[in-house]
Amino acid sequence: GNLAEMLFMLLLEHGVLVMRPSIVRHMDSVIDMLICSSVVSSLSFLGVIAVDRYITIFYALRYHSIMTLQRAVVTMASVWLASTVSSTVLITYYRSNTILLCLIGFFLFMLVLMLVLYIHMFALARHHLHSISSQQKPPTAHRGGSLKGA
Repeated sequence: GNLAEMLFMLLLEHGVLVMRPSIVRHMDSVIDMLICSSVVSSLSFLGVIAVDRYITIFYALRYHSIMTLQRAVVTMASVWLASTVSSTVLITYYRSNTILLCLIGFFLFMLVLMLVLYIHMFALARHHLHSISSQQKPPTAHRGGSLKGA
């Protein structure tokens, strides 16, 4: 994305491409929208992966009934659609403080969501580690190595 924009600008500066200023502004907006959309969708998919792993761990027996192929396709399409729409709005109204707050809020929300889910999964893994080690007769000296598995 950034490489394409830089290449586009270099071609314009050196006279290889000749375009009206209005077309250049539109092309710049499209490239910015693609970059913004890729960042928002990447962050969103990281959140979706965290939720999927959470469901896998805490609802293992019902995972295939919860996460059907149809739900997976709808989730992926929704992330791409929401990323495209939101990035279009972000680029169109980029000077607005409200848009900047929304973007920061989205980033923080996704960060907190992933942290909470992964901390909860780690806590469950530690709980299972302690349960397994307490069921063994002699205390094991490999506790540190087992913690790596958690």
